[in-house]
Amino acid sequence: MALTMADKKSDNADKSAWPSAIAAEFERERQNHNGCVGNMLLSESERVRVWQIRLAPGQRFGFHRHVLDYFWTNVTGGRGRQHLHDGTTVEYNYAPGEARHETYGPGEFKVHDLENIGDREMVFMTVEFLNGANKPLAIPDMVRAAA
Repeated sequence: MALTMADKKSDNADKSAWPSAIAAEFERERQNHNGCVGNMLLSESERVRVWQIRLAPGQRFGFHRHVLDYFWTNVTGGRGRQHLHDGTTVEYNYAPGEARHETYGPGEFKVHDLENIGDREMVFMTVEFLNGANKPLAIPDMVRAAA
């Protein structure tokens, strides 16, 4: 699913079809701007952050905000569901080794979550480039210390 420039800037779309807990979590992210784009920071340098998302069947990785150019690779394949800041919900079948690159201009962002709706573990690797058009979002020291 390709996002337009307007999609990358707006998080005011109607989310009334979302479960109430999902909508409430999204509202908290709007306040906090969660920059943890994975559930494990594997490596960080002055140029990149390397993240992993590992989800068991039925597990969900909460809302987070992308502001940096990045790419992801799905290691295992699987089926996922995302709630996007434009109010849409999408389901997608990921192929092992599938990758996507995303870029963000000044002030652009994307907010989404990810749920494993398949029947096997799903693993993503994400690499963020820290020298983009936007300042990197802060991540908690405890996340950084784990890398």
